[in-house]
Amino acid sequence: MKKVFLSLAFLHLAFAGCAQAGLLDRFNANRLHKQKVSMLILGSWAAGNIALGGIAASQTSGEARYFHGMNAGWNLVNLGLATAGYLAATRTDPASLGLFESIEEQHRIQKIFLFNAGLDVGYMAGGAYLMERARRGGGQADRLRGFGKSIILQGAFLFVFDLGAYLWQANGNAELQPLLQGLSFSGQSVGLKWAF
Repeated sequence: MKKVFLSLAFLHLAFAGCAQAGLLDRFNANRLHKQKVSMLILGSWAAGNIALGGIAASQTSGEARYFHGMNAGWNLVNLGLATAGYLAATRTDPASLGLFESIEEQHRIQKIFLFNAGLDVGYMAGGAYLMERARRGGGQADRLRGFGKSIILQGAFLFVFDLGAYLWQANGNAELQPLLQGLSFSGQSVGLKWAF
């Protein structure tokens, strides 16, 4: 009887482990899909700003030229970040991450988007500062106003983008719940409980 019970317990653990691995793979695939879509959105914004900004900067003068030039320049960085983020998500195998690594990656990407949203507020404040400096007059007024307006626009887009991407990724946190059921943590030990 003891051998039958142990055999049944082993089978249950094996099936539970396979089911958990399937849930974990789906969770990671979903997280990586969200990252790819987010990077495509950022990359599209960047490519559009580079093209439009480059053309408009060459056909305008004064404040408008600085505005469009800054839009193009700013988005060279965005395009690089979007490309790196997309490639990282594409190269990651969802099945290669264990539970701990999956949780770490989920929280890492959320922290990056949330931190960037904070930086975006700083960008907008910096743009507003440049516009205020332009009011003081001087030979740099057009440049300061053009750069300031561009930085406010880029910061506002990035704030909405980063906050939206953070919320979209954080929405996936509920998918971790079934993977963590039965786990318990004390200060010095980890326990796992399976119900039969």
